Amino acid sequence: MTFLFHNGRYSARFAQTDCDLHACQQLRHRCFFGGEGLDSDSFDAACKHLMVIDSAGSVVATARLFHLRTGAEIHSSYAAQFNDLSGLSGNNSAMMELGRFCIAPDVLDADVLRVTWGALTQIVDKNEVAYLFGCTSFAGTDPARYGRAFARLRAKHLGPAGLRPLARTDCLIPLVDVPPNGADPMPPLLRTYLAMGGWVSDYAVIDHKMNTLHVFTCLEVASVPPSRAAALRALAEGTRLS
Repeated sequence: MTFLFHNGRYSARFAQTDCDLHACQQLRHRCFFGGEGLDSDSFDAACKHLMVIDSAGSVVATARLFHLRTGAEIHSSYAAQFNDLSGLSGNNSAMMELGRFCIAPDVLDADVLRVTWGALTQIVDKNEVAYLFGCTSFAGTDPARYGRAFARLRAKHLGPAGLRPLARTDCLIPLVDVPPNGADPMPPLLRTYLAMGGWVSDYAVIDHKMNTLHVFTCLEVASVPPSRAAALRALAEGTRLS
């Protein structure tokens, strides 16, 4: 069994068996739907599934990774169901969709997120990924809860006009239409994206099936501030396992 990353009581690796995949899908169901069950869809078969495991062998975090050789393949991504991604499709560099990211609700240790990003840094570097993208989820479907967060996104973090997607669904709300009053915070994954120079769409998709609001999120790896990139690579290199 090959581990990508190890830090303290947590290790990260790819799912290798049906049992591994089921453990990831069970955690996804707990996080997105609550209770026992499997969250699965047709995209799972085409993806790799990163799993973070604690010292007791429990899966405490997972993420689904879809590797694209160039932007021409972006229309086959999960995000393309909801977003017209033509602005990114002309890019000839490798891309990776990061989806279904979740951490067990009873796990509050910040090291879990660090381990996840350490593993992702290794994967991005190994595959020479130029862009990370995906749908970042906000719990629930009431946009009023996230008024302040959406106002911040609109004011500081909208993507370039030529790259920003257009919606492919009527189930959406423009960020500009949400009064800046809600007090609920941004998801940790999105905060990390933004700290690294990531950008978002100017609308949120209302996903009734997942009971979430999600915004398209994109990060150009080359735009990550040098100090942040160096810190991530030092973290990854310091605990790499072969």
